[in-house]
Amino acid sequence: MTIYLIRHGKTEANECHLYCGSTDLSLSDAGRKELSQLHYDIKNVPFITSGMKRTKETLHILFGDVPYEADPRFREVDFGIFEMHSYENLKDTPAYQAWLTGDNDTNVPPEGESGAKMCERVLAALSEIREDTCIITHGGVIAAIMTHLFPDENKNRYEWQPEPGHGYAIFDGAYNILLPKYR
Repeated sequence: MTIYLIRHGKTEANECHLYCGSTDLSLSDAGRKELSQLHYDIKNVPFITSGMKRTKETLHILFGDVPYEADPRFREVDFGIFEMHSYENLKDTPAYQAWLTGDNDTNVPPEGESGAKMCERVLAALSEIREDTCIITHGGVIAAIMTHLFPDENKNRYEWQPEPGHGYAIFDGAYNILLPKYR
């Protein structure tokens, strides 16, 4: 069985370095343009998105009008009150400093979700997949899956996070970086 994980294309939040998990943004113009240059030879598999605009738009640009299922368990972590703010905007905020201090996986941003809780829901959804599948999702989700499946790599979640529009193919306890063809 092969699971393809592809990160959605770039959004304005990515371009502005904003925390964006639960905010339902569309792709930016640059994100659409970048994706339109990519091609993956992935066919005859079910497609799943997180149901958010940016994942659905990415699916459509990369694969056309294919049927898909939306599974909200593949959504990005909810950054709570830090959503749509940058480090620069937040760095002097006591609540933000408290969130950054200590274990970043277990700390919960106010009105948000911990990385551990996000990972729990994502892995539960992943465990239900029984056939070759392509999942269009978010960088943090992909990083959580890869960190869990390949702990011996000793990579942190930021090292696992692919560029927008890129990802991994997981098969037989191994993985490959997905290399798109350029149109």
